[in-house]
Amino acid sequence: MKLFHLGLWACTAAAVLLPPVATAAQTRPAVNINAAVSKGRQEINGVDYYYEIHGKGEPVLLLHGGLGSIDMFGPVLSQLAAHRQVIAVDYQGHGRTPLGSRPFSCQANGDDMAALVAKLGHPQVDVVGYSLGSCVGLRMAIQKPASVRRLVLVSGSFSDAGYYSGIREQQNGLTAAMAPMMKDTPMYRSYAAVAPNVDEFPRLLDMLGDFMRGHFDWSAEVKQIKLPVMLVYGDGDMLRPEHVIQFYQLLGGGLQDAGWGRENLSKNRLAILPDLTHYEIFASPRLVPTVLPFLDGTSDVKSWAEQVPAQSQ
Repeated sequence: MKLFHLGLWACTAAAVLLPPVATAAQTRPAVNINAAVSKGRQEINGVDYYYEIHGKGEPVLLLHGGLGSIDMFGPVLSQLAAHRQVIAVDYQGHGRTPLGSRPFSCQANGDDMAALVAKLGHPQVDVVGYSLGSCVGLRMAIQKPASVRRLVLVSGSFSDAGYYSGIREQQNGLTAAMAPMMKDTPMYRSYAAVAPNVDEFPRLLDMLGDFMRGHFDWSAEVKQIKLPVMLVYGDGDMLRPEHVIQFYQLLGGGLQDAGWGRENLSKNRLAILPDLTHYEIFASPRLVPTVLPFLDGTSDVKSWAEQVPAQSQ
């Protein structure tokens, strides 16, 4: 049985006005990130969250995948921090954040993320969530819409029906009994390296399994989303391609031709990156260049006429 199908989940968000699209020339310059990383903790709703702040600029909240931590992003975090202030968080039971006694849910963690960024002095942030982190980011935006400006969902879904049936079966089978089999996996090794109590790992598996076995379908809420959303997938992802397209259509994209003047172009975006699976996309060097223009509200697109001027007669 593959054990890497745990970094799952995703979706969407709600309400806030988007700023006007800027030109490529207005893209923010990269900043020096050699300054010391700021680290801290915030207790929110009974959970002692660990966070790090990297870089300078407009804030973006970075949310990792299931059974992962801040560290799983590797150089991608540094890439993003070259342009933005990155607030990276280990959420409940992950990384350096204790599990506690509260059941795990994206709903509770989403509320907590909104409270965390507010405590850090940011009434509103952009959010980039991968897999389970996209689920947390979605619920943050739905439940606390004023806290999210732009949302990027990497390898996420709006319904449990979006996963291939074999993946869903493995998610349903996640329990503490799998802990011994996971001792040699990157997930356990990274967990053991930083967790405040390594003995909590089996209970974390039980708690995540209980959550993942639940049914969810947030399609009705996806249709109500007002803030700009970008969906990003690998062409070998764990989500069915039909589900990916349906997700984009629920957001208002892919319903008609955008038009010569881009008059029908959706404010939302869809990217499918080639030669990537669910299990590498979060660390791919192609991820940040793909999402940064969207986060910055920029575009370098030129019309046909601008790119190929008419020849003089």
